[in-house]
Amino acid sequence: MKTTPHPQVLGKAPLGIGLRHSAKRDRKSITLHVKLEVLRRFEEGEKLTQIARALGLATSTVASIRVNKDKIRANSQAATPVSTTQLTRCRGVLMGRMERLLSLWIEEQKRQNLPVSTLLIQDKARRLFAQLQHEQGSGAQAETFGASNGWFARFKVRHNVLLTDEPAVADAQAAARYPVVLRAILEEGCYSPRQVFNVDETGLFWKRLPERMLLALEGTAGPGPKASKDHLTLLLGGNAAGDFKLKPLLVYPSENPRALRGCSKASLPVVWRSNRNDWLTPSIFQEWFTGCFCPAVESYCASHGLPHRALLLLDSAPCHPVHLGGLSAHVRVEFLPKNTSALIQPMNQGVIAAFKAHYLRRTLSQLVQETAGTDRPSVREFWRSYTVMTAVDNIAKAWAELQPATVNSAWRKLWPECVPAGAPEPNALPQLRHSIVTLASHAGLGDVAEADVAHLLQAHGEPSPRSIPQEVEVGGVSDSGLPCEAGKGLASRRPESDLMEAMVGVETEEVSVGALRPEHLAQALSHFAAGLRVLIENDPNRERSLRVSRGVHCALAHLRELQRERRRQARAVAGPQGAP
Repeated sequence: MKTTPHPQVLGKAPLGIGLRHSAKRDRKSITLHVKLEVLRRFEEGEKLTQIARALGLATSTVASIRVNKDKIRANSQAATPVSTTQLTRCRGVLMGRMERLLSLWIEEQKRQNLPVSTLLIQDKARRLFAQLQHEQGSGAQAETFGASNGWFARFKVRHNVLLTDEPAVADAQAAARYPVVLRAILEEGCYSPRQVFNVDETGLFWKRLPERMLLALEGTAGPGPKASKDHLTLLLGGNAAGDFKLKPLLVYPSENPRALRGCSKASLPVVWRSNRNDWLTPSIFQEWFTGCFCPAVESYCASHGLPHRALLLLDSAPCHPVHLGGLSAHVRVEFLPKNTSALIQPMNQGVIAAFKAHYLRRTLSQLVQETAGTDRPSVREFWRSYTVMTAVDNIAKAWAELQPATVNSAWRKLWPECVPAGAPEPNALPQLRHSIVTLASHAGLGDVAEADVAHLLQAHGEPSPRSIPQEVEVGGVSDSGLPCEAGKGLASRRPESDLMEAMVGVETEEVSVGALRPEHLAQALSHFAAGLRVLIENDPNRERSLRVSRGVHCALAHLRELQRERRRQARAVAGPQGAP
């Protein structure tokens, strides 16, 4: 009897049933770690089928990994150790480098107890991507990036990022103890309120409007302006008496922007410095200290008949070099305890907030004056023509508008004796906010509430990433020249560990030698700083230079402490008459 073969035997099974259905595999995601293992086995000479069997992968999957080996290795250089064990897709090298650099920035922000929020990270990511894209040239221009919420959620998982939108808890106990320490320093040096100074950095979005104003503009015909990200960093400060405000230091991404073409920077009402990330670096701060602050203090003391000596109080931000005190015989530099800036640093007790309110009010007042009436530019046209040169003028005028009583009152928590008894505590912020709301309504920019203005002023205060030098980028190569992951074993001995061991004998040797004076230490620390600048400015591997810089700063902590101790000993021997 003749039998008919089963349709499956002839390979003619109906679509959707039989052999084809049973042979369908579920899609399987593979970690970067597994992909690198596949490539390692290939390099050791294993065959495709052997690798697939050993790792439980399909032969086609292993073959695909081999074809894409260059892209996978490029991604491995941009990955963190945690992300190599997580499920990944092959993504662009530019994105990988940007995320690696971003994760380093977040780590540095947390190390300095600075707030890290979603909006800050997204804004930083866009800026880093644009910077890397510009450096890579025309070949990278096709890749786009918008830092969306979806990308951010995936980025947090890939790099194991834990966020907090709140700054680190301030050290209230240290803040309560420090006024007593400061009082002893003031008595030792015989400083008057006119001779004691404080400066602090702040970021400023110099071309940003409240959200409702933007919505009002966007609701009109034609394309409306977006929330501008034009950002700069300012260094503001003055003396405790409030009668002398220092010329603001401004750090801008460009040295010669188009708006300043033909203008002499020396004639500007601010001290103009440039840095491609508009960050205040230790080299810029040191140059400002020796070239601007010390001469300004000398001139002020001479014009008011005061002894040529001053005390400068700083917070412990990384952009403040610790060896500043050794660069001037007339200026003593002291650092506030860590995590106390928000509680007792004078510039943070309403001075910077009042300045930014003055700046916003002046900007809106200028807008109203120039757009009111017929045959005048529209609000949109005015905002397009608002350049950084205009912003510089408004910054200088807003800083000049700050009343001496406001600056003096900011010292109430740190040095209450320098504030006149019975003097009311000025609080101009509510009135300034009300004026801003009124100006906005006159400009026809919608129903702007004071809450919108308060939110904008808070956004102006977002800290600039001042803790990372301008040159920090990701090169994706370890100190050994190998990819970061491949060279991990060789680089397990960090530079800071070697330098720390080299400094072990410092404390024991200093007792017997005793000839290492404060000026020697200041000179040595200055040379270290200069050497690090040379390294950072010329090393093409930015990640390596960053890690070496961290290690050096960590290792030099012993010398800094020794310098402070030697200075205290020298002052104790010389007595109050020998104080600077």
